Amino acid sequence: MNPAGSASTTPSPGAHLSRRRLLAATGAAGALVTAAAAPASASTTAPAHGATPEGRGGLRTGFERLQAAGYRQLAGQKVGVVTNPTGVTREVRHIVDVMHADSRIDLRAVFGPEHGFRGTAQAGGSEGGETDPATGLPVYDTYLKNGQPLAEIFTRSGVDTIVYDIQDAGARFYTYIWTLFDCMEAAALAGKRFLVLDRPNPITGRAAHGPVLHKEFASFVGREPIAQQHGMTVAELARLFNADFLDRPVELDTVLMTGWRRDDFYDASGLPWVPPSPNMPTPDTALVYPGTCLFEGTNLSEGRGTTRPFELLGAEGIDRRWAQAATELGLPGVSFREAYFAPTFSKFAGKTVGGVQLHVHDRDSFDPVRTGVGLLVTAKRVWSGFAWRADNAIDRLSGSTSVRTLVDAGAGLDEVAAAWQSDLSRFRAVRRRHLLYR
Repeated sequence: MNPAGSASTTPSPGAHLSRRRLLAATGAAGALVTAAAAPASASTTAPAHGATPEGRGGLRTGFERLQAAGYRQLAGQKVGVVTNPTGVTREVRHIVDVMHADSRIDLRAVFGPEHGFRGTAQAGGSEGGETDPATGLPVYDTYLKNGQPLAEIFTRSGVDTIVYDIQDAGARFYTYIWTLFDCMEAAALAGKRFLVLDRPNPITGRAAHGPVLHKEFASFVGREPIAQQHGMTVAELARLFNADFLDRPVELDTVLMTGWRRDDFYDASGLPWVPPSPNMPTPDTALVYPGTCLFEGTNLSEGRGTTRPFELLGAEGIDRRWAQAATELGLPGVSFREAYFAPTFSKFAGKTVGGVQLHVHDRDSFDPVRTGVGLLVTAKRVWSGFAWRADNAIDRLSGSTSVRTLVDAGAGLDEVAAAWQSDLSRFRAVRRRHLLYR
């Protein structure tokens, strides 16, 4: 299974198991992490104390600030970059092309995640090892590699410092944050520095929502216990990973943004949106994705093969009753329209199916995780053909058996959501220690 064309929920070989164990939780809450102080080797490049950020529309990314400072954090270093098509300037020039042309940088290698560095591969694929035709740089494939095998790739590349610059989507099961985790772990094993260039969380960094992963369900759509909608930037996640999850912390530096506020959606950034994966075409997709990606774990279409993936959901045999039942939940900020569509690929390819389209009319009050679970509850209630995927992928996506078993038992939305609240409150406390923006 590949949420947004970005991940398999099958645990990859050697999936990381942290020595920092989880606290026992009460009732259905399960387990959560313990916290550790950030290692002394971690540092953050941020605006000087009291500096005035540029404000709305004046955001500067981590890369823009690194470049403006003359790349001084990379001086004298052989550099490799972990990136994909989203690693661009606001003029949509790729940072690898910009850095390669700059004599101040000794750029030696590129490391590509799922879909590849230039984005030529579809879901569940990568570009493999090659030479980038535009720059002549060697490109190393990191997809589904971690631990010592990935550390050996970093060693073979000959770099001293690994730079990470990829746009995230804000959900635990969007795999680029686990590419970040795996690369940090491997860099520590290989004795490399690690530099994270920050970008906005496109669905804001206001708060964390939804169930927290239980470690027995760790996979490439969730290595460690964070919330389904984590509400963090990649630099903040890197600090959390380094302090709480990595057995061997990496020598970590971050370059923060200026001009970004925690309540900003992506359109406040002034940055172009480059789809981070084939089924994440717009920021509107990212807004609903933390909830509706759960339908990857069912026999319903999650809208792949349409122009509105994760906003359109449906299956053969579903009619207007689903939209009616979803509307009756009274969920804030969203309306549900009876919809019919014919996916061009993936589930129900070439067939006309019935279902719903989500229309978010107030994104400030919209809760994507509660909405996604509410849609599961109502789909199960109104459609006799509803089924989970046979491999229980829903458990890896939601992070435990709780959502699946409660929905199967006929629980309502509030009862399902109550089961994750104690885990979530503890994760929020851990998260607060690593937030870097107002």
